[in-house]
Parts: sequence; C-alpha cells; structure tokens
Amino acid sequence: MKIIAQTNQLVMPLPAASGFSTPVDTEAESALDLNQHVIQHPAATYYIRAQGDAMMQLGIFDADLLVVDRTLEPAHGDVVIAKLNGEWVCKVLDLHFYQLLSGNDLFPSIKLSEVGSFTIDGVVTHSLRYHQNIPVSRTSRSRCLSRESENCI
Repeated sequence: MKIIAQTNQLVMPLPAASGFSTPVDTEAESALDLNQHVIQHPAATYYIRAQGDAMMQLGIFDADLLVVDRTLEPAHGDVVIAKLNGEWVCKVLDLHFYQLLSGNDLFPSIKLSEVGSFTIDGVVTHSLRYHQNIPVSRTSRSRCLSRESENCI
C-alpha cells in the first residue's frame, strides 16, 4: 500500500440530485466539505491506497483510497492498517481469537501468536472508490469491468 499525503479540501455545492432531472445548483447556500465528514482528527489522519483483493467482500477494492485515523483505539471488528513482519496490511481485527482476518474467503486468517512483529498503525474509518478515471493499478476493477472474473459485485 502507498501512503498518500492529504492535499486540498474537497468542497461541493449542495444540493446535488442523484438523477439527471435536476442540475446541481452552483449558488447553493451551504457546501459539502468531504473532510468534515470523513476526518475526525486532522492531525492524526492520513490516506492510504488499498492494493489487492484481500478486502473486496467488505467493499474495499484495489486502488480504493482509505482514510486512516491513528487516534482511535482499535476495537474488535475494526478494519485496521497494521505492520505485520515489516509489511503493511489492511485487515479486520479479531480480538476474540487474536487474529487478523481478510475480507476475502480466498485469504486465510493470520494468528497473531504466530507472527514475529505486529503493530497497528490506525483504524480505517472510510473508503473512497473511484467511478471515473480509474487508476491504472486497479487490476481487479478492470477484470470486473471486462467480466473476466466471477468474483465481482
């Protein structure tokens, strides 16, 4: 996974229709600031790009942008960014059985008692998916769009 620095705030006028019948009013009284919705602790939040298919059954796909908060205390069932034997991973924290779980049945669970080093860097609070101008590295999405894979939603 690649860590990506936070850049500019995304501000959009409201309201925005989800259909084609009503255009977006550019003179709207209020604005939607995406950072206000997805970042609780700006000084301790970063973005990281997901890589691979290990979390796709949880809705995290290759090249999705993850919002990670370092101040949150990881709890059972949280999606976390962790360093496991020197490698960055995105997994589900299972505190009942002290293991890391993938969001894909093709990937086995990782028993934390069987690994050398393990640290949790932060909790994933949100994921952002591209629907246009998909990054080239998004191999799983391209397989889905071309219907080469049966594992696509």
